[in-house]
Amino acid sequence: MGGTASKLPKDLLSEYQELTFLTKQEILLAHKRFSELQGRENGPYSSRVSVEKILTLPELKSNPFRKRICHVFSTSDLKDGSLTFEDFLDLLSAFSDSATLEIKSHYAFRIFDFDDDGTLDSRDLEKLVNCLTGETDDTRLTAEEMRQLISNILEESDIDKDGTVNLSEFQHVISRSPDFVSSFKIVL
Repeated sequence: MGGTASKLPKDLLSEYQELTFLTKQEILLAHKRFSELQGRENGPYSSRVSVEKILTLPELKSNPFRKRICHVFSTSDLKDGSLTFEDFLDLLSAFSDSATLEIKSHYAFRIFDFDDDGTLDSRDLEKLVNCLTGETDDTRLTAEEMRQLISNILEESDIDKDGTVNLSEFQHVISRSPDFVSSFKIVL
């Protein structure tokens, strides 16, 4: 036990501290958890962990956006949601208490942009609402309720009235939500 610190070279630890919003202790804990997901204790920097294994983390298991989170932070050419250790650190950094509103809102926007087209349109908003309410018969909104809710969201958020919410419009809305920064977090 306690050998994890020696497995992460000091120069890499320092570099990760400079490049993220994470403390030394958070990086070492992330290294330990990532290594456990890999099933071995050496060389997590280049190896990938599958999205299925990442989703076994208790911190993600109950998040309704867990698959989108992995998709957004994955650098895999296969677009399979698998994460390298550095992807994992980026994820934890964006969701850390120390991350800025700008960083958090940027990643929230990307997570909610289900079709990855750079805007939140009615289809993205419908998927977002379904993720939040659940897709069971007792929690799913009726077509009329969904239409009205999306209409209200666009009325409030779509400043240029083009039928979509872009990143700057999203960030404007988020800047008026005092709870966003404290609720957009994942702590190991």
